[in-house]
Amino acid sequence: MRLPWELLVLQSFVLCLADEHTLHGPVFVQEPSHVVFPLDSEEKRVKLSCQARGNPKPHIRWRLNGTDVDVGMDFRYSVVEGSLLINNPNKTQDSGAYQCVATNAFGTVVSREARLQFAYLENFKTRTRSTVSVRQGQGMVLLCGPPAHSGGLSYAWIFNEYPSHQDNRRFVSQETGNLYIAKVEASDVGNYTCVVTNTVTSHRVLGPPTPLILRSDGVMGEYEPKIEVQFPDTVPTAKGATARLECFALGNPVPTITWRRADGKPLARKARRHKSSGVLEIPNFQQEDAGPYECVAENSRGRNVARGQLTFYAQPNWIQKINDVHVAMEENVFWECRASGRPRPTYRWLKNGDPLLARAGVHIEQGTLNLTAASLSDAGMYQCVAENRHGAVYSSAELSVVAAGPDFSRTLLKRVTLVRVGGDAVIECKPEAAPKPTYTWRKGRDVLRESERVTVSEDGSLRIVNVTKADAGSYTCVATNHFGTASSTGSLAVKDPTRLTVPPASMDVTVGESIVLTCQVSHDPSLDIAFTWRFNGRLVDFDRDGDHFERVGGQDSAGDLMIRNIQLRHAGKYVCAVQTSVDQLSAAASLMVRGRRPGFPLARSRSRVPAPARSPKQLGGLELWGQGRGPGRSEAS
Repeated sequence: MRLPWELLVLQSFVLCLADEHTLHGPVFVQEPSHVVFPLDSEEKRVKLSCQARGNPKPHIRWRLNGTDVDVGMDFRYSVVEGSLLINNPNKTQDSGAYQCVATNAFGTVVSREARLQFAYLENFKTRTRSTVSVRQGQGMVLLCGPPAHSGGLSYAWIFNEYPSHQDNRRFVSQETGNLYIAKVEASDVGNYTCVVTNTVTSHRVLGPPTPLILRSDGVMGEYEPKIEVQFPDTVPTAKGATARLECFALGNPVPTITWRRADGKPLARKARRHKSSGVLEIPNFQQEDAGPYECVAENSRGRNVARGQLTFYAQPNWIQKINDVHVAMEENVFWECRASGRPRPTYRWLKNGDPLLARAGVHIEQGTLNLTAASLSDAGMYQCVAENRHGAVYSSAELSVVAAGPDFSRTLLKRVTLVRVGGDAVIECKPEAAPKPTYTWRKGRDVLRESERVTVSEDGSLRIVNVTKADAGSYTCVATNHFGTASSTGSLAVKDPTRLTVPPASMDVTVGESIVLTCQVSHDPSLDIAFTWRFNGRLVDFDRDGDHFERVGGQDSAGDLMIRNIQLRHAGKYVCAVQTSVDQLSAAASLMVRGRRPGFPLARSRSRVPAPARSPKQLGGLELWGQGRGPGRSEAS
């Protein structure tokens, strides 16, 4: 086990090797799959495929039943580009569960399990079988008794050197290989031979012939059905697979076979019946296909029923995988993985290919993993394994724990922070550091102490409220953690606030007049200032509306607005907004526009006219009034 400082040196060394490729832990590109190897294969070699990528390039080794495969001790084993090759495979030594293990400087991951099985079919041991003697009309079962084998089998029978066909009287079970004859007739006399075929190797063997003769002591009378081929009480079926149920009965007369669901639901339309209804198949099996099923055997003498339960199962399938996490030292890590499956999957966790157990700082609860205050020793490759009795799935992620002293090279303090007298100043301090540093501030050479006006936030930012001229100067943020100390300096410039000296005043004017709405301020001469005007909430466009609106003033502290040839539509609210880099404020005034009475001359331009309260009745004549917005007021922000 490496010490924390060794891990830090290792990570630093690996980072120095970085080129245009991103450094990362091993990730599987191809995982091994189950292999069924025919023992009579001419190739005499098994290949279990595995590929993994990573930077640095991962080293790959293999495990068999949890134990490392030593390719140096057994010449039959070799690893070529990650894949395991087994020459002259042996079913005794090499059968089992294999896992590919990929490792580089960032950790280790293990692949899913891949089973290596050997398919074979031996010959029948016995060479002769006893003669079977039955009465005509009686039912009969001929046992196959397949020889030792591995891999799937299929069965058929030969009758007097010809294939025995199946109908409502004859049935060959693909579960046991036995031949069933519901009602023996004289034409059934002869020799019967069981033929067994390995579905993997296609190798076929024939059993010894079984002679069938009729007894001479009479004919069997009629009797009710007796079900001899019956499916189990519970038949587990995988999601998407084909469920297959067998049912066959002996009887005289020959029974008929029908299928139904015992819960009253109809059979799925996709269900198929074969071999004169002796076989029921349900392809693409789903949850809704599970339930109780019945086989009914019936003839004129009676009926018999076989019952069983089709149950649904599904291997685990990921709903939520885990992803790579990069944290600073002493930060917390949380992972959650979730998988569907039937039965419900259970979860376990691996770190670098080995079981991860709960301990101080490591909390595991099913599909969740919590690491408290991560350290360098926690870095590595983690895997969540979801499994039930039908399979397992693996999800992998890399945990990178960064440990570094504070660094301001990419996050220097702002060179100059501007603020107005009476305002609030915030100077951010955001060095790169892992773990999170502690912060101290200096003004000039003196350590800055916190007070009601001066505070340092959790992220290191300095906040000064109700700023005065005395707060101006240079400020230095000093960040410190286990791995070093760094600092950065910026200055705080305190400016005089902007004030409105002559705000715009509300006016009462007549159509055709021209006026000037004043907007004059005092401000810090070192700051640029900008004036904007809004009319009824919309920004005044001096280019588009130049026939009526013009900015006047002649000095940077004045932003007066001239309105020429006023029309009724110009009535409303006017707002002058003033902005510098440290503050902004605004003032509003209302303009009331009246229609001109015939015969009255136009008034001359004026800067502002008091707006006395009066009504149209007091003026004694027909007038048009524009909208007024009340007396002038000042707004600051």
